[in-house]
Amino acid sequence: MTSHTGTCLCGQVRFEYEPPSLWCAHCHCSLCQRAHGAALVTWVGVAQQRFRLAADSGLRWYRSSPDSERGFCGFCGSTLFFRSERWPGEIHIARSNIDGDIDMNPSAHVHCESQSAWFNFADALPRSEK
Repeated sequence: MTSHTGTCLCGQVRFEYEPPSLWCAHCHCSLCQRAHGAALVTWVGVAQQRFRLAADSGLRWYRSSPDSERGFCGFCGSTLFFRSERWPGEIHIARSNIDGDIDMNPSAHVHCESQSAWFNFADALPRSEK
């Protein structure tokens, strides 16, 4: 299988990783909500040794909790990565920053106790593809 690639919004931070992905899940924790400005974030877990930065001229790290950091582009502000002492040897990549299809789909919702009250999965709102 070929590498999965991705980038931030402005292209200053580019990355790739060799599959297999370790897992893929939707996170509803309040820290992810605030970091991404969204109701949830879909993460892909990757073995650190299979991950490579292709260009990192803008990558910055922010310590969001005592044992965790979030990587973002210092130019465009895209939140890209998460790493933590709780999951040594892994880097978590925001799924929306990975180009195209990957080797797995999300398999779980995590930290649902923090789910935004205004975001309802089973709502009757119209759906649009545009």
